[in-house]
Amino acid sequence: MLEWSSAGPAVGAAFLASIVEVVEAFTIVLVVATLRGWKPAVLGTGAALFVLAAIVVVLGPLLDQVPLHLLQLVIGVLLLLFGVGWLRKAALRAGGVIPLHDEDAIFAEETAGLTAEVERRQASQDWIAGIAAFKAVLLEGLEVIFIVIAVGAGRGMLWPASLGALAACALVLVVGVIAHRPLARVPENTLKFGVGVMLSAFGVFWTGEGLGVDWPGHDLALFVFAALFLVAGIMAARMVRQPIREVTP
Repeated sequence: MLEWSSAGPAVGAAFLASIVEVVEAFTIVLVVATLRGWKPAVLGTGAALFVLAAIVVVLGPLLDQVPLHLLQLVIGVLLLLFGVGWLRKAALRAGGVIPLHDEDAIFAEETAGLTAEVERRQASQDWIAGIAAFKAVLLEGLEVIFIVIAVGAGRGMLWPASLGALAACALVLVVGVIAHRPLARVPENTLKFGVGVMLSAFGVFWTGEGLGVDWPGHDLALFVFAALFLVAGIMAARMVRQPIREVTP
């Protein structure tokens, strides 16, 4: 029987991280649907989901063949690098060093890019649009798979992590279909900050587990690591925050 102290963080991390990735993929799919109709958008998305499902089917049995400590160590290191990267960018955005992620701006940029590509290649316009949807869903889907494996493979939490990812996909799909517009109001930058904190905490935890470290409090140590990374991220954002220049008359 799964304990909430173990399954909860895995579900939460997979859910929040997947929302970020699915929102980005949905924006591209919506561009395709807006410009060329839903047929190429659905076909491109369906083809990408088929490839992703095949990857999952192949990876599942392979993970069972890897020794647990080695799996935890490799995933922990990769997850720590991945999470710290997200946390760094989120802190820089919070500090005003780099611009905030804007789905409306991305929608406009992708629309202009796809329109130019279609005009440049007059033939097979639906094919080009379908490929754009396929690439977006495949790339973001690969990141979702990595996150699910990373937060769930260490202690048999693949199913809880997968449920978190599926819940995120369902939520974004329902809200996106109802709104039929870029999900600009999703607090994506805040989500990325939180996801960076959680993935970094998982990275430290799994790396230690892979090295044979017996963490005090066992799974509860995850919350301690998350709190430390949260404080570090907030302090980093304050340190790099750009001062507001006063306009002299």
